[in-house]
Amino acid sequence: SAGIVIFSRRSLKHPRSHGFFRFFAFESILVLLLLNISRWFNDPFSAVHIASWLLLLVSLVPAIDGFIVLKKIGKPNGRRTDSPNLGFENTTRLVVRRSYRFIRHPLYCSLLLLAWGIFLKDVTLWTTLALVIALASLHVAAKVEERENLAAFGDEYVQYMGRTKMFIPYLF
Repeated sequence: SAGIVIFSRRSLKHPRSHGFFRFFAFESILVLLLLNISRWFNDPFSAVHIASWLLLLVSLVPAIDGFIVLKKIGKPNGRRTDSPNLGFENTTRLVVRRSYRFIRHPLYCSLLLLAWGIFLKDVTLWTTLALVIALASLHVAAKVEERENLAAFGDEYVQYMGRTKMFIPYLF
């Protein structure tokens, strides 16, 4: 948790920023991991564990692509001191290519897949609660980030929202 607090320290001072809610998603995913770590390799070839491993592997794709595209196309201005965002998030251009062509939040999509993958390792009441908190936190973080993007990019972002889904291409 200390590392997550350090990573999120600027956002935690701004409870209306998307990073504030992302902090709770990170924490709940960490709780999921800690609750399920002892079951990580139990019955590794069961259908549920294979699905878990697939979700964990697939979660890497939107994360890697999202970071690369934000840096290359978004032209982040990490020097902004007025923003609680992380440096790579302070993009100066709206990114609508590669994974962003299909979903508005590939990095959150990656965290959703990661949370589901960890959750499936051992489904209990406590892991279900942690998953619900992670999903809700990521959804709220995405909504708040969209509000921030509307302020930054205006009508261009409105049009982008009209042609893409939040997390799952063509569905949601």
